[in-house]
Amino acid sequence: MGSGSGCQLARTGQEIIATSPLKQHKAMDRHANMGELIGKGTLTQTRITLAELLRNHPSSEKIFELVQQLEQEQPADLSDQLDQLTGTWELRWSSSSQPWLKQSPGLLNLQILDPDQGRGRNILQLGGPLGQFAGIQVDADISVASQQRVNVCFKRGGWAGPSIAGRKLQLLRSIEQSFPAWLDITVLDDALRICRGNAGTIFALLKRPDIHLPDWTQ
Repeated sequence: MGSGSGCQLARTGQEIIATSPLKQHKAMDRHANMGELIGKGTLTQTRITLAELLRNHPSSEKIFELVQQLEQEQPADLSDQLDQLTGTWELRWSSSSQPWLKQSPGLLNLQILDPDQGRGRNILQLGGPLGQFAGIQVDADISVASQQRVNVCFKRGGWAGPSIAGRKLQLLRSIEQSFPAWLDITVLDDALRICRGNAGTIFALLKRPDIHLPDWTQ
């Protein structure tokens, strides 16, 4: 991917980032206990309904209304929720009209966020077994700027393939970002994230603790 493709993703405000092994373990524990949390009333019914729609009916017209409701009633605060931001997230809905930014059965659109390491990554690949051979990857540096804003600086992007004999096959080029990019994290918990990119696009994502975080040294 050249700089043009990277900037295209930058305008949507998408990133993917990872976390430390300890925080990854904590995130997986929280996900495993989600049923218990719901039973205790820790999560509101609105969040539960939205998460179920994103998981099972991502094209539902009710999603936009629920997203707006949660943004107003339960805004995120990264000064107290930063550990919940860390992990691998799957895009399930967006307000964009671009096909690569909307949920599709044939595409897997992931975001990895690792604020402790200041790293992020976007991954777009085909669904199914062929996905590991046909993927686009964009790496970024990220930093928390306020209670909701995460600044993004895209660094490199291109083709990323499978790992063979412990070595990751990839062909990445540097990206020269000529404009500021950011994500405003408007709603956040252990399973759900809603955010707005610098272009105003709204994204709704679900956490994927089953997908291992990358080795940033590769």
